[in-house]
Amino acid sequence: MKEFLSEDFLLKTETAKRLYFDYAVSMPVIDYHNHLPPDEIAGNKTFDNLYAIWLKGDHYKWRAMRANGVPEEFITGPADDYTKFRHWAATTPYTMRNPLYHWSHMELKNPFGVTDLLNEKTAEKIYHDCNAQLPRLSTQTLLQHYKVDTLCTTDDPVDSLEHHRAIANKPFGTRVLPTFRPDRAMAVDNPEVFNRFINELAAVTNKEITKFEDLIEALHSRHTYFHEAGGRLSDHGISTFYFSPATGRELDTIFYNTRNHRAATPYENAQFKTAVLLAVCEWNHEREWTQQFHVGAIRNNNSRLLQQVGADAGVDSIGDWRVAEAMSAFFDALDKKDKLTKTVVYNLNPSYNEVFATMAGNFQDGAIPGKIQYGSGWWFLDQKDGMEKQMNVLSNMGLLSRFVGMLTDSRSFLSYSRHEYFRRILCNLIGNDVEQGELPNDVAWLGKMVQDICYYNAKAYFGF
Repeated sequence: MKEFLSEDFLLKTETAKRLYFDYAVSMPVIDYHNHLPPDEIAGNKTFDNLYAIWLKGDHYKWRAMRANGVPEEFITGPADDYTKFRHWAATTPYTMRNPLYHWSHMELKNPFGVTDLLNEKTAEKIYHDCNAQLPRLSTQTLLQHYKVDTLCTTDDPVDSLEHHRAIANKPFGTRVLPTFRPDRAMAVDNPEVFNRFINELAAVTNKEITKFEDLIEALHSRHTYFHEAGGRLSDHGISTFYFSPATGRELDTIFYNTRNHRAATPYENAQFKTAVLLAVCEWNHEREWTQQFHVGAIRNNNSRLLQQVGADAGVDSIGDWRVAEAMSAFFDALDKKDKLTKTVVYNLNPSYNEVFATMAGNFQDGAIPGKIQYGSGWWFLDQKDGMEKQMNVLSNMGLLSRFVGMLTDSRSFLSYSRHEYFRRILCNLIGNDVEQGELPNDVAWLGKMVQDICYYNAKAYFGF
């Protein structure tokens, strides 16, 4: 019987161990998509306690606590930090076989060195032992500890990017770059969100925005602003792909109606999102950016908790919209004009894994290895089973060897354990094939492949 979370955790063969320890473990990290707050990085923030660095804002853990019968008072409510932590500790044993059980103990082991299992009995000791280490674990120290070479935050077009500039002016060893995420610019199905954004965009660009063309001009100016600040990626969180072309008059009508607090119809919503996304994608191509599409989430399902806690409360789930035809038409429209830039597509619904992987293969053009990427397991799928399925589908339908690897997609500075988790799973997958005689025992080549997936592919692909 193997010990839990031993040195060989998830590595089931000797070849897997060799690939991990000789090739993967030393690789730096390029975290090309996360939600870390740049102000906390720029300010080199330290944290008051384990709850503040580990649980506050972590909707994965909130979701598990609710499922375990913990009242909201002890999750996002008014209870004190230690009481909330104690409720999480009491929940942790009940998360066995959920990835949270692995992640949580990996995050306690690295960087805190805690190997005790977290539960109600060990909660107080673990809380105080970790708290004693927090003064030395600032945001910048943690990023260096995890060997983060480059990270890309997720930023609204109206963001000042002052913190990114401050970091660039006072470097500490990790490059921190912004990512252009114009989701609110397309939110004509939610007039409150859309109108707040238009007002903010008008103020930051000092432009009057009264029609669709004004919106596009103002967005383009912010795209330029991001480029000058080092941004080289856009990101788009969409339910599904859209391809419903519209005339300028139709787009102006949708704009006008939304400004007057009338939500767009589903068809108008698709028209507007199509137009905005195509414009941004063309700018991305002109500036040699990479674009990311996170597809398939149905968000804010629980209106009571949305009202009580706000967005990102842990009440999102997998959606099931049809996606193939519109994704094909969208990429084809850009490709026909030679305006399709490097693209990463992330799928949240596992029933569409093969659809996404084969669609990526349709638009490879021989100019850049892996130009259209079928992205890593995301959100509900960034666990062992989801990662293995994503890599197996990519292997079957494309080139795993050209994969740009893992990201954190997290708001926590402790989530870099997920890169270790991914690397162990990757090495075990390949190592098992070798030992089953399905791949040659060419460890030098396979080790290079592992290092490419862990680091070098992303370094070459994004060209930061």
